[in-house]
Amino acid sequence: MAHVFGRVHRLAVLGGGPGGYEAALAGAQLGAEVTLVERAGVGGSAVLTDVVPSKTLIATAESALSVGEASDMGVQFFTRTDAGRAVRPEVAVNLGAVNRRLLLLARRQSEDMKKQLTRAGVRIVTGDGRLDGPNRIVVSTGTGKSRTDFDSVDADTLVVSVGASPRILPSAVPDGERIFTWTQLYTLEEVPEHMIVVGSGVTGAEFASAYLALGSKVTLVSSREQVLPGEDADAARVIGDVFERHGMHVLNKSRAQSVERSGEGVVVTLADGRTVEGSHALMAVGSVPNTSGIGLEEAGVQLSESGHIRVNRVARTSMPAVYAAGDCSDFLPLASVASMQGRTAVFHALGDAVSPTELRNVTSNIFTQPEVATVGWSQKQIEEGLAQGEIYKLPLESNPRAKMLGITDGFVKLFARTGSGTVIGGVVVAPKASDLILPIALAVEHRLTVDQIARAFSVYPSLSGAITDAARAMHIVG
Repeated sequence: MAHVFGRVHRLAVLGGGPGGYEAALAGAQLGAEVTLVERAGVGGSAVLTDVVPSKTLIATAESALSVGEASDMGVQFFTRTDAGRAVRPEVAVNLGAVNRRLLLLARRQSEDMKKQLTRAGVRIVTGDGRLDGPNRIVVSTGTGKSRTDFDSVDADTLVVSVGASPRILPSAVPDGERIFTWTQLYTLEEVPEHMIVVGSGVTGAEFASAYLALGSKVTLVSSREQVLPGEDADAARVIGDVFERHGMHVLNKSRAQSVERSGEGVVVTLADGRTVEGSHALMAVGSVPNTSGIGLEEAGVQLSESGHIRVNRVARTSMPAVYAAGDCSDFLPLASVASMQGRTAVFHALGDAVSPTELRNVTSNIFTQPEVATVGWSQKQIEEGLAQGEIYKLPLESNPRAKMLGITDGFVKLFARTGSGTVIGGVVVAPKASDLILPIALAVEHRLTVDQIARAFSVYPSLSGAITDAARAMHIVG
């Protein structure tokens, strides 16, 4: 059991998202006295308004696309008229029902997480928390818009996991009716006639892909030369080609100047004066950390210029007793990273064995159709000389299982250290790339060589066979 000067270690966690949730669980596991302060619900925005609902919507869109493309596989749907004539039914999406289902799933996930914390002995305080120095959280509790009751939590260690919120542009203020952030979309009852997505990063690309599959006309406004700027260039090219082939209108090198309501629709004005009219607009222009006004700087916690909390590889801030996890920190903004940071912070604070988080080993995924998964060094970094590596790319269309499934877009790409053949990174573009990337992530984490991967038995036929095939092609002669 964790003790400080003969008493149980007191751990206070501000924010119940993935980072805060894992920190609280880890603290309880190590015997600390744990209090979690959360204003909305356990799971935070990741569960209630972001990751869980958005990925559920995307899963629904994948189902709609599969039904629509079934005829390519020889599967045809027909109904009969009263006269006995066969007609093809129309594939329709009841978006109101879809949104009610995904919000219900999000609430259930939140409740499951809350029960898990309660069973572990974590005290949960509902309210708005702020730091009162590096060893105390003051919480505004009660009900209604103005919380007038107060509680305080003293602690030996604080973990701040307050997340981030969508960035709001003064010239494109969301109203939740026609102009949305990605947290507001789940009130829609019908599939938008024409959704204009402003921003072609991960969030913008994911929602553009989803609404296209759900049946919307989609225009994607990108200020860069291609969708998914900063991602693997080959992967971004595949996604851009798929978007345009499926009818999306992609406006590259087009910066949105303003977004305004116009009758029953919206007008997006571009920097060059052009306008785009649609029924709805989604603003996907980044996020800002929820660090303002919660007492961080007064407690001595250093922030970056962007307002993110500066942390080291064990999630420790400039104040020894304060740690930070998740999107509010200046680490990689992924739910999986937040969870790892939360656990690492508590292990470190309570004296357990800890491995500092290595960003090079983090796996990330973009839930477009197809998905894009990456891990390790990138091809750009290799080409710029930051890492010495060989590159091999295997198109999925050559894979027998891909042929059976009708998959024509995507590839597996491996990066191996020159000379030794140690796997240092990889990219997978495919349906369910989020699952297929794991063997490459294990290879990066454990410094396996391409020959070691090649010696593993992959099922024939399988999409994962493309990984072993790529590894065999990179055989190191010795």
